[in-house]
Amino acid sequence: MEPHAGSVTADVARDVEAPHSLSPSGASTFRQCARRWKLRYIDKLPDPPGEPALRGTFVHHVLEELLAVAPAQRTLERARAICRDLWPQLADNPNFAALELPAENERAFRWNAWRDIEGYFQLVDPTQVDVVDRERDVQTSLEGVPFRGIVDLVDRVPDGVRVTDYKTGRPPGQRFVDSRLSQVWLYAAALETVGDDVSEVRLLYLGETGSGRDDRKPTEIARPFDPDAVSAAVNEHSGTWDRIAEATATSRFEPTPGPLCSWCPYRDDCPEGQLEHQRRHGLAA
Repeated sequence: MEPHAGSVTADVARDVEAPHSLSPSGASTFRQCARRWKLRYIDKLPDPPGEPALRGTFVHHVLEELLAVAPAQRTLERARAICRDLWPQLADNPNFAALELPAENERAFRWNAWRDIEGYFQLVDPTQVDVVDRERDVQTSLEGVPFRGIVDLVDRVPDGVRVTDYKTGRPPGQRFVDSRLSQVWLYAAALETVGDDVSEVRLLYLGETGSGRDDRKPTEIARPFDPDAVSAAVNEHSGTWDRIAEATATSRFEPTPGPLCSWCPYRDDCPEGQLEHQRRHGLAA
């Protein structure tokens, strides 16, 4: 396959404009692979969301709408009605249409999304959630790094406010919990800079991925506010920003070949990624 028009398959010396802010997801992408970050955030090549990402977006939208109604009305029945109301928007989304899901797979998609909503109700009594903000767009500076992030939920708790991030993927193993918490620690740091007194953070894993699974185990990972953890997350974020600035100044965005190359949307624009995919799958160059 030919590279996307206008793409750069090798890093060459040219003027590169760094982004104006750094989100947790953007920082994570750079740490994972600087080449992929460049193709996404500098060259702005398309990165169409796949089935898991679209399901996550749909579930987030449903929960956002559910928490917009009066607390007493936040029932499973109301959530089911919201799902029905929002489904046509997703069905008409070009990215969803591009998946070309057979009818059976589309039913599985809808079933898995609904199971995620049920998972939320297993973890949370939404009638007791004191909402401060839903899908809050936070733009601030963290230790000199321009930051932007979307916080799924900020709600009021006895000692301040709580930061919640919804996840529709699989909960992490124990040794990966701290790295997954880094995102909500950054959100906590960002909210503190704009005057919120954050006392808790949590990740809500609403269920496993995949169709037809009956062993879904919604999981809550919650922590009280931890200044040391917040500081570590901010320092890592700042270090990533410095590495981005260096890569931008030198126009060198080194790839990190590995198993994820086979699923990278930019593999056709990255010679190293192509070779890694071919090597791992025994394909001819």
